[in-house]
Parts: sequence; structure tokens; C-alpha cells
Amino acid sequence: QVQVVESGGGSVQAGGSLRLSCTASGRAFPNYAMAWFRQAPGNNRELVAAISRGGGNTVYADSVKGRFTISRDNAKNTMYLQMDSLKPEDTAIYYCAYRMVSPFDTIYYESEGNYPYWGQGTQVSVSS
Repeated sequence: QVQVVESGGGSVQAGGSLRLSCTASGRAFPNYAMAWFRQAPGNNRELVAAISRGGGNTVYADSVKGRFTISRDNAKNTMYLQMDSLKPEDTAIYYCAYRMVSPFDTIYYESEGNYPYWGQGTQVSVSS
């Protein structure tokens, strides 16, 4: 199991921006389908955005569409989540997740159950 490490979390005021990164070691990264999930206190973990192994297909939660952008750089073994126009309701722990897929796979996966591997999470706090 390859570990993934999230970074880039922090505290910002509403309207601000943060960019989260998720980095993995090894050479298998291009064969990972990946996603960002988040969990706020008292809430279930929810999908924020998911991306296919090649980066060509993405999906977003309705609550973040138009504000967040998921991307990946397979040459750097890193996935990103650019978060703009942040709102207090975006406050949560953000988790990176991945699954191994075929080199021919072009889809994203939305369900938490599709991802066997998870990072430790990074806290994002947005104040009003």
C-alpha cells in the first residue's frame, strides 16, 4: 500500500482561497483514480470531487461546483484541489483517496466505498 499525504490546509476568511495537494510515492500514481472527500464535525464524509487516472474526467459535488477545481500532475505524483470563494460551510477535514485501476480506465469513481486507500486528512477552516 502506497501512502498518500495531504498538505495545504489552513485557516482562511470567507472569500479566500487554498490549494490542497495530495502526493504519493512510487511509480503507480498514473494508474490511480483519485478523489477528495471531506468530513465536517457531526457530518458524514462526503465526496468533494473525483478525477480519472488521466485527468480527463472529473465530477464535483453541487456545493462546490464553480468554486473548486480538481486536477493532477502524474509526472509529479500529485493531485490538487484549488478552492476559491471559500465559505464557512467548507470547513472540514479534507481527505485524499485513491484506487488502483486499469491503464485503460477513463472514468472517475464517486462512492466512498470505491476507495480502499486514504490519507490522514488536512484541516480546512473558513471563518466568516
